[in-house]
Amino acid sequence: MLTLLELLQSGGTRTVAELADRLGVQGRTVRRYVDQLIDLDVPVESVRGRYGGYRLAPGYRLPPLMLSDDEALAVLLGLVAGRRAGLMTTQHTASETAAAKIRRVLPKHLARRLDTLLEALAFTDQPGEFDTPDAGILLTIADAVRHRRPLSIRYTDREGLRSERTLHAYGIVAHSGRWYVTGQDPRIGEDRTFRLDRIADARTLPGSFEAPVGPGPAQRVLSGFATAEYRHEVTLRIHGTVAQIRAQLPAGVASLEEHELTSGEDRATERWMRVELRVERLDWLPPALAALNRPFVIERPDELRDLVSALADRLASYARQA
Repeated sequence: MLTLLELLQSGGTRTVAELADRLGVQGRTVRRYVDQLIDLDVPVESVRGRYGGYRLAPGYRLPPLMLSDDEALAVLLGLVAGRRAGLMTTQHTASETAAAKIRRVLPKHLARRLDTLLEALAFTDQPGEFDTPDAGILLTIADAVRHRRPLSIRYTDREGLRSERTLHAYGIVAHSGRWYVTGQDPRIGEDRTFRLDRIADARTLPGSFEAPVGPGPAQRVLSGFATAEYRHEVTLRIHGTVAQIRAQLPAGVASLEEHELTSGEDRATERWMRVELRVERLDWLPPALAALNRPFVIERPDELRDLVSALADRLASYARQA
């Protein structure tokens, strides 16, 4: 009966045949379980018709939180991983208190197993203390994205300049420990990406807009990073496959111009490709190009060519040492 309640709580209308199959019982047993739930004042509704069945009354919420062992593990790991990755949309104390509440109601044997797992769990990096977006702002933006409503936001850029902007938000993206919203600025007709933790206020405006065609929100954010204005503009030609180049120069760092494939040509075939980057510093590029281990040509800037030559000289001198 509790399993039936969990299935109904997940939403939607469930047919008797579907519920019987999931529970491994006969249809009459499902009906008996439903009667027992109704006797416990759980508002289970009967839906007639070809696609009828059972559902919970709209707006009903169960007071207790019932989680299976696997569900409890998924929730706690999600809280821990989200906090470590800097993707919590609230203060760290909120995720800690939520985890503590779940752990308090777990059976002792499961709590001990989870404690053992969390003690053994390790991460490959230590994310910084990122600013997190306000939960109210995040939910307002998410609602505008879903219903295609224009947004008015108050934003502070990386130079500390404040402005009020109108945005047709396409989507919300989590990337490298931060949250972003991407959309079109209708005033100039161009795509823009904003960090959510720099948005001081967001409110929906009257009207609506059409969903864009083309790349999804995540790809738009990565393309925006790759083409943003920085101190140095770098143009390279690299001989290799897309996968080989992306291993060191991902989409969020570099834009890659693929040539039209000729008839019968394999996409995995190595060929010359044009790569463009906009970066604040050049010193990390020579080691990345060396790690590619692919032929490359530096078209610009000359400063990068000098840095690559200097790295090659240092490596050669190290190799000659006894």
